[in-house]
Amino acid sequence: MIAVKSLLIGLSTALTLAPAPQPTSQTIDAYLRQAMESTGLPGMSVVVTHNGEVVHAAGYGHDSEGRPVTANTPMRVASVSKSFTAMAVMTLVERGKIKLDEPVAGQLPGFRMADPRAAAITVRQLLNQTSGLSDTTVDIAAVEGATSLADYTSRLSGSGLRAAPGTRWEYCNVNYDLAARLVEVASGQRFGDYLRERVFGPLGMKSSAVSDQVVRPADGYNSIFGAWLPRPELSGFLNDSGSGGVITTAADMGRWLIAQSGDGRPLVKRESLDAMHTPTKIRDYGMGWGVERETGQLVHSGNLFTYNAVEAISPKTGYGFAVMANGAALTDDTYTVMQGLTALSEGRAPEVPGGDRQLFELVLGVLALAAAGLGVLGVLRARRWAARRAGKRVWWRLVPVLLPVAVLAAYPDLISFLMNGRAVTWAQLTYFAAPLSITLLVAALSGAAVAVSRLMAARR
Repeated sequence: MIAVKSLLIGLSTALTLAPAPQPTSQTIDAYLRQAMESTGLPGMSVVVTHNGEVVHAAGYGHDSEGRPVTANTPMRVASVSKSFTAMAVMTLVERGKIKLDEPVAGQLPGFRMADPRAAAITVRQLLNQTSGLSDTTVDIAAVEGATSLADYTSRLSGSGLRAAPGTRWEYCNVNYDLAARLVEVASGQRFGDYLRERVFGPLGMKSSAVSDQVVRPADGYNSIFGAWLPRPELSGFLNDSGSGGVITTAADMGRWLIAQSGDGRPLVKRESLDAMHTPTKIRDYGMGWGVERETGQLVHSGNLFTYNAVEAISPKTGYGFAVMANGAALTDDTYTVMQGLTALSEGRAPEVPGGDRQLFELVLGVLALAAAGLGVLGVLRARRWAARRAGKRVWWRLVPVLLPVAVLAAYPDLISFLMNGRAVTWAQLTYFAAPLSITLLVAALSGAAVAVSRLMAARR
């Protein structure tokens, strides 16, 4: 009896300690095909690495010209670029060209701000996003119109900080564009040239750049009430940008993930790599990487107006993932796909992304049609409405129908508030948020038409 009990305990222990079965390229491919079918993305490219090897690299769907997306299709990866900028800075830190814990102002000629506290911002604080810089205190529209990193830096002269350096975490692209300019000054090279020579080149990332004049990305798409429409990326400061300018491929991202995992050819010492992957006491964010406290997984997503992307590394399992899509909508399916791949790597059943985008946009479409129908009905019944209220004050009764007009007027500010102060413009809201914007516009126009019709009928 004791021997049987010991055998059962031993078997249970062995099963508990047994490593999760490693996913094969075939199982990963099957999951990704399911994800493509359920999300309806126009195109997606993915790479999975493990312990210094590429397990799977492939593309799915098509570009705007009908060509198949492959592992070698270039796409913009938006804020995933920040990890590359942090790496460029750290290579110069190791060469003694940049001082990580000394003020940026002393190392970057031309960097001045109206707020005297800016003189104390260190390079580490830029990379940790704890500099005090904020979309709420910087003229984002002005800096987005810059023609170079030097011009970008000079346009900050009239801006201020939201908090004292080192006291508050706030995601702000200005941090990484300043870091990119610092790379230019410290190296004596354009930011894109330095990345090519010191980051992309050594890793064999031959199809990567920070300028669409060097590498042309696949055209992106927006989803409008369920239909993907090809659109040019919204103009802004992208070429040579340190915050979101990288254009790359799944094949190249495989090399990058291997290097970030500490395998393959090292670009910096292990201590520097660890520093980039270590969160601050203020926030679970290192240098161009978010850090999940419970799992230790390193993650950074990137969202432009016609592209979405995400990269992740799991130190616990040795896996790395990059998912890129040439489409942007109200939902970001690349992140859910990355989570599914993470589950696969840990031996768990992956969640296949559902039709959230299609459902949201269907609901918005129905609401837009309902608003238009109610607007027509309200205009047709305006005389009847006015007759019932003859001799009474009617202005306050118009408030409900004018509410959508008020919401539309405050629309960019409301979205900015919901995004924790990130600057949002009207032009941006016509891209990934197009279905929501159209629905709100239809509701506002319908409400305005009803209000005008009722006022005119009441005066007769």
